[in-house]
Amino acid sequence: MNKNWILTKRRTFLLGLGALASMGAFTISGRFRHFNNQSQAIDREGGDFSVSGDAPLRERAAAKGLIYGAYTEGGYNKFSNDPQFRSTFIQECGLLVAGFHWKVTHAKNANTFDFKDTDYFAKFASEHKMIFRGHPLVWFNSSPQWLIDKFKNPNTTSGEIENILKNHISTVVKRYAGKVHSWDVVNEAINVGDGRADGLRDTQISGVRKEKYPTWLNFLGPDYIDIAFRTAAEADPQALLVYNDYGLDYDTQEDTAKRMAVLKLLERLKSKGTPVHALGLQGHLLRHGKETDFNPKKLKAFLRDVASLGLKIMVTEMDVTDENLPGDFAVRDRIIARNYENYLEAVLEEPATIAVVTWGLSDRYTWLANNRPRKDKMPVRPLPFDATMKRKLAWNAIARAFDKAPKRKV
Repeated sequence: MNKNWILTKRRTFLLGLGALASMGAFTISGRFRHFNNQSQAIDREGGDFSVSGDAPLRERAAAKGLIYGAYTEGGYNKFSNDPQFRSTFIQECGLLVAGFHWKVTHAKNANTFDFKDTDYFAKFASEHKMIFRGHPLVWFNSSPQWLIDKFKNPNTTSGEIENILKNHISTVVKRYAGKVHSWDVVNEAINVGDGRADGLRDTQISGVRKEKYPTWLNFLGPDYIDIAFRTAAEADPQALLVYNDYGLDYDTQEDTAKRMAVLKLLERLKSKGTPVHALGLQGHLLRHGKETDFNPKKLKAFLRDVASLGLKIMVTEMDVTDENLPGDFAVRDRIIARNYENYLEAVLEEPATIAVVTWGLSDRYTWLANNRPRKDKMPVRPLPFDATMKRKLAWNAIARAFDKAPKRKV
């Protein structure tokens, strides 16, 4: 690995942590004393979720050389029109994730980009001294209609598809060069169920219709991933470039196979010099309503294997699906909190882990409300704050995990 690159990335990371550390004076811990964390802190079934002090998650993470942040679920319209949500974001988050989906930035045609939403988030993050993160540059489930038509057209050539891919990534990344800490360059490229020996996903999906159509893989082969990372690196040599995926968390046959496929993909990319710098571990927990198949030893072994490749690790999209959990909020919140804490304790033990990002901050805005609704019609509660922006046991669990995490050596 190139020594100059290592030193450059190290300096970039240190600067990011330094910015977070300097934010301590920005947040006055006393502002949070109206949150009664301890009122929920003792699990009547025996679990203790008490925390010390009122410091927000961003400060607890930064104290250990870590980063905490959240995705701006709901997008520009909801975020920009909800001052309470924005205020909570400022208080708790050292990192802000904006959605750079093609359907947002590149929806109309190949030559037209729209950066209104993402410019807003970049400015907001800068104004409030937050690290800015972009998601995603390439994803099978975010193609606008003009691109779908291009994929499906029998006259489309691989050269045209490669140019479209490079142009999109280069245009987006160059615009935010120097402003973005990390990019999810390629998102969810592995799907073992598709049956390929390399585990790569060979179908894309079009919106609600679930229409299958050809992919980057069909036109460019497995090298589309390498092309994407190299194009992003050329557009912004300082950004941390991430491969991001889900389904890597549990001791199931499905997750075990996916971990192996992801590890092999990362090994292939590193062997050919692809500029991939980190693995994004999405951390969508209780996807099937289970909690008995989490094996911290196996997860930690996988993370060690990833770290041995010289890669950093980020938890990028964490939440807990509660569609099959009991309806009672007190019981449900304890189960959710236990899953947060157990998972983070395992992941944060790995020194290569540098950040934890929840997929949203408040139950007011969560993708699970529509994608994993409860049969009893009760509201879902997957995130650290409830719909009224009150801290929940999930917040306590994340805080405790940060407080107990080993301090990073920087």
